[in-house]
Amino acid sequence: MTSNTPTRLSETEQHELLKTLKSRFVKNMNRHTDLTWDAVELKLSAYSEKLWSLNEMERTGGEPDVLKKDPETGEFVFYDCSAESPKGRRSLCYDREALESRKEYPPANSAVDMANAMGIEILTEQEYRELQQFGIFDTKTSSWIVTPKEIRALGGAIFCDRRYNHVFVYHNGAESYYAARGFRGSLRI
Repeated sequence: MTSNTPTRLSETEQHELLKTLKSRFVKNMNRHTDLTWDAVELKLSAYSEKLWSLNEMERTGGEPDVLKKDPETGEFVFYDCSAESPKGRRSLCYDREALESRKEYPPANSAVDMANAMGIEILTEQEYRELQQFGIFDTKTSSWIVTPKEIRALGGAIFCDRRYNHVFVYHNGAESYYAARGFRGSLRI
C-alpha cells in the first residue's frame, strides 16, 4: 500500500458496504446461525478502520462474510466467500521473492504482497478446509494458501481447490501464476 492510498472510506462508501455485507449476511444465515447482524454491525462501527480492508475484499471480488466469532478473543472473522477465487486477485505468484525471481513475464503482483496491502491474511490450510464446510468453493479455480516455511525455503508454495467433492492441497513453484489461481483472505474484527 502506498502512502497515497486512502485507507478510510467516506460515509457514503461505508453505508454502501454495510448494506452489501448485511444483505449477504442475511442471505447466508447457514454460515453463522449463532450470530446476529446487530452484533456484527456494532463491532464494525467500533473498528471502522477495518471497513477499508473489507471494502478491498469486496472490490476485488471476494464477497466477504462472517463465518465465526472467535470464542477466545471475541473477534468476528470474515472470509472471502465468492464461489471461485476472487477475480481481482488472480494471476499472482506467491510472494515478493517469487515475483523478483521472474525474469520473463512477471505477474503484476504477488498474493502475499496484495494481502498485506489490503490488510488481510491469506487463508491457512485449516481455514480453507473450514470455509469449505459452509459451501462449495473453487470448483473451477484454485487459491494460494499460507505455505509452511520449510516448503517455501525449497522454492515451493501450496494451493488448494475443490474437485470431486474433496479439498485437495497441491504444490507449485512459488513463482508460478495462472489465470485461474488467486488467493482467499480473512479479516478479524
